[in-house]
Amino acid sequence: MSVLIDTVAWVRIEDGRILCARPRGKDVFYIPGGKREGAESDLETLVREIKEEVTVLLDPKTVVHVGTYEAGAPGIPDGTVVRMACYTAEYSGELVPSSEIDEVAWFSYGDRERVPPVDQLLFDDLHAAGKLK
Repeated sequence: MSVLIDTVAWVRIEDGRILCARPRGKDVFYIPGGKREGAESDLETLVREIKEEVTVLLDPKTVVHVGTYEAGAPGIPDGTVVRMACYTAEYSGELVPSSEIDEVAWFSYGDRERVPPVDQLLFDDLHAAGKLK
């Protein structure tokens, strides 16, 4: 029986680089976002998670779905799949790592190996589209 880990992620690209975050106590970077709580919509999850992780407020009127990706991942049981629905959005505030996040960084395509498999699929698409250096 397969298990689905359902997540949403905020795709923020500036100058050909994508925003990534390294959660406290982990050595892997992720696209900012996370798992929904209860019956939250993708939008509600996205806005909450981004405020919790990088302390900015997304503008719900500017949210655009850019793709949904699925992949397994190291450190999770076989048959477990991570689904990541990715969205762009404008924001207000200053990007600052919260207490959940040890570090934020702007990654180019050359940093692809530093993120999990599901994030690598997004990197591939963004690179192919000329959006990621």
